[in-house]
Amino acid sequence: MTIYQFDWVDAFTDQPFCGNGCAVVHQGAGLSDETCMAYVRETSLVECTFTGPSEVADIRVRYFLASREIPFAGHPTIATVAAMRSRGMVTGDRLVLETGAGLVDVRLDGELIEMTQVAPEFGAKPSAARVAHAVGLMPDAIIAQPQVVSTGLPFCITVLRDHGDLRAARLNVDALRDMAADLGYGGTDMMEPFLVTLTGVTEAGDTFSRLLLAPPSPPEDPFTGSATGAMAAYLWHHGLMEKNSFVAQQGHWMGRPGQARVSRVGPGDAMTGIQVAGNGHVLMRGEVDMPDG
Repeated sequence: MTIYQFDWVDAFTDQPFCGNGCAVVHQGAGLSDETCMAYVRETSLVECTFTGPSEVADIRVRYFLASREIPFAGHPTIATVAAMRSRGMVTGDRLVLETGAGLVDVRLDGELIEMTQVAPEFGAKPSAARVAHAVGLMPDAIIAQPQVVSTGLPFCITVLRDHGDLRAARLNVDALRDMAADLGYGGTDMMEPFLVTLTGVTEAGDTFSRLLLAPPSPPEDPFTGSATGAMAAYLWHHGLMEKNSFVAQQGHWMGRPGQARVSRVGPGDAMTGIQVAGNGHVLMRGEVDMPDG
């Protein structure tokens, strides 16, 4: 057994108990997959990160759900950098993270932490009827062609008609599993639809979104930075967002309001990256005693 230092950070907010929580285990990148997943389940969080030394970047970051390791995630990236900054481990205004999705550039802009997600990849286009069935809605609730988009992690970006449809959405796990399998995703890699409306939940926002999750994760994610980047790329690619930078909101109906500033690198038809910026509030810190290996 070895003692590791950890920080519990609320990301995409500057307030406690808002945004999306993530526990950052410092120097835990060498732990086994089974231990990392068990730790996520113990916290009841959606994701946790485990850091370690890197030969190609300032630090290596591993991202875990309760069920598997994933190559990249947005709010845990914000949380990891916020945790490092709070411990005096970030000395300048830039650093590079080694992730499973490649190298991620991070810039500190005052209190904001801005990550540059990789260039978007645009994938399959499932029918609106198929996606609507997976989230318990009628097909006419979807106002644009759904599409799988990744800026490090794939999501099925789905634009809904209004907040009423967004609130009514309920995940049909069996339908989602069938759709994911038909699109080439299997097992626990469910590729959940990221549901977005083109109006904020407050005057400060330009979009408002939800991400419903399949077990063993909690039923809904308070704020999803990786999906927000993919969503922004989708909106620009399809001409649904005129602004070059906008405010994305998520989590308000869960009592955990969060928001991000999203900007693109390059023109809408040839983006080379997506910048997602947010705050991080260190809620608590301590030690965790876990088995080696």
